This record gives sequence, structure tokens and C-alpha cells, in this order.
Amino acid sequence: MKEKEKGMVWGSFVGDAMALGTHWVYNTNVIDKKFGRVEQYLDPLASYHKGKQKGDFTHYGDQALLLLTSVSTAGGFDRTAFAKAWQSYFDDYQGYRDKATQTTLENISNGGNLLESGSSSDDLGGAARIAPILYAHAQDLDAALLAALHQTAMSHNNPDVLATTDFFVRLVMRALAGEGPSRIIQDLIENQFHDTELADSVALGLASQGKDTRTVIAEFGQMCSVEAATPGTIHLITSYENNFKQALVENVMAGGDSAARGMFVGMVLGAYVGIDAIPKEWLTSLNARERIEQLLAALD
Repeated sequence: MKEKEKGMVWGSFVGDAMALGTHWVYNTNVIDKKFGRVEQYLDPLASYHKGKQKGDFTHYGDQALLLLTSVSTAGGFDRTAFAKAWQSYFDDYQGYRDKATQTTLENISNGGNLLESGSSSDDLGGAARIAPILYAHAQDLDAALLAALHQTAMSHNNPDVLATTDFFVRLVMRALAGEGPSRIIQDLIENQFHDTELADSVALGLASQGKDTRTVIAEFGQMCSVEAATPGTIHLITSYENNFKQALVENVMAGGDSAARGMFVGMVLGAYVGIDAIPKEWLTSLNARERIEQLLAALD
């Protein structure tokens, strides 16, 4: 019954898993030579994801799955419960710990309040985890927005990242209702986000719609920061609004921090086109597929 809500969550996880193989490979010539056109899950090339296998998630996707577990257990987002689970999760985590994670954990260890120790990182990845929250609170924009902002600030307490979280919550919630993402994006920057730095960044992405993806993402920057990643993400969403598969393939082929971009692109387009638009092999080949199915079922 929740075709679009499920598409939103699965799309986010698929976007991360598709990126794992080439994540943080910035030289697109290397992607071409090693893999050709990437249309399936791959073992990671970069050493950051040592021990991961195709169908696994990056550290972004791992944290999104942790969030889904927390939301499913609590029947909604519980800020304190998630923060405690997140801290405990990294006690023996074998994946990559980015700077935002390291700094947040250090702040907590130094006596910081569990809910107020988030780093100042401007990485898009902190906001990219929010799909499970939007699934649990799909009928309540205010609750979804507050919860998404709290989960982001827990590790990325940066005004630009929080503004980006706000923007994408509003975008996804309206896409779930059937509005086209391109139209929503234009409306948001003309109204709620008028005369903001975020609106300027989003407008760059809109203006690049239909142009060569590798070229524009290279120009915006392939990096993790919201300044670089947001216009590239908007470009992908608007250029491939009705083609879920191509959007995520082009994202991977553009290199850099494709995981954060991919989670947002998959979430937005999954919300718009629904789960049936996601290639079945991408769903069945996720190593956490059964776990995700169980957690979503517990929320229904």
C-alpha cells in the first residue's frame, strides 16, 4: 500500500549501495578503465571501505540502517534512543569513520552532552540518512522535519547542513504526494528558501538540468561538502526525474562522494516514481534486504 514511501527508503539504500564500488574515486578515467559503465553493485575500489563487499553499504548507509532500526523499535524517531544507539554502534564498528563521526565521538568522550556534541562538519552525508524518519512520519511534515533536523545535528551540527536537511524533507514529502521534483524545487527556492545561500546553490543545479552530468558535477565539485554536493544532487534529480536507474548510474559515473548524492537522489526519485521503478536486481542483491524488509514491516 505504501509504494512511494517504500520507494523512498529502498531508493536511498540502493543509491548508497550502488556508489560503494567507486565511492571516493575522483578520477573518472579510473572508473572507466576499471569498471566501464557501472550498472550493478561492485566490491569497493577505495581502501576506505576495506572488508566491504558488493551489495553492502558505505558508512552512510550503515548509519541509515541503524536509524531505521531505531525508528522501527521505537515506532518513530526517539532522539535520545538513536543518539545512544549511534554512540554504541561505533564501539566496534569495522567500517570507515569519517571526520564528523570521530569529532562527535570525541566531544561525547570529553563530557559533551549526548544530544549536543555534533561536529561542525559541512558534509552532505550527515543529512543523507533521513529516509527512515520520513517513512515513519510520512503523514506529519512538522514531526518529520523536527526529527530529521535532530538526527542530522547529532553528528553534523552545521547550519548549512541543517538547511539542506530542511530543504530535502520538504521536497520528499511533496514528492510522496505526487508533485514532480523539478516543480517542487523551483517552488521551494522561490518561496520558503528565497534569498538564501541554499537557494543559490540549488539554482545552480537547476540551471544545469540536461547538461552532461560528469562535466557539471566536476564543475560543482565532487567533494562531500554541501556547497559542492547540493547542486550536483539537484542536477541529477531534475535531469533524470523519470528515470531512476539512469540517475543513479550517472551519479556513480561522475565519481567523488557519490554515496551522499546517491542517497538523496534515490530517496527523492524513489518517493516520486515508487518502488516499482527501482531495478529488481538492485533490490534483491542488497545484502541487508531481509533486515530492511523486517524493519519496514514492523513500522506498517
